[in-house]
Amino acid sequence: MSQRTVKIESKVGLHARPAALFVQTAAKADGDVTVAKPGGKPVNAKSILAVLGLDARHGEEVVISADGEGAEELLDALEAVLKQPEPESA
Repeated sequence: MSQRTVKIESKVGLHARPAALFVQTAAKADGDVTVAKPGGKPVNAKSILAVLGLDARHGEEVVISADGEGAEELLDALEAVLKQPEPESA
């Protein structure tokens, strides 16, 4: 399983639009994808309720993990979502 630690840059944290974009990106993966606060219990990154339940805020770090083919590319995409200071419009 590949993993990395990423600092949340969005001013609203991993809530609302950034959370939805994060979940949509994670849902594209065939394998398991999780997100957790460092030292915390990982939750399913494909579940909007689980992601919102983390209460991850601006400036905090989260650990994202993915397995399966294309895991590193998926982590790159998820990291890009977390590093956006403002969510992009649809």
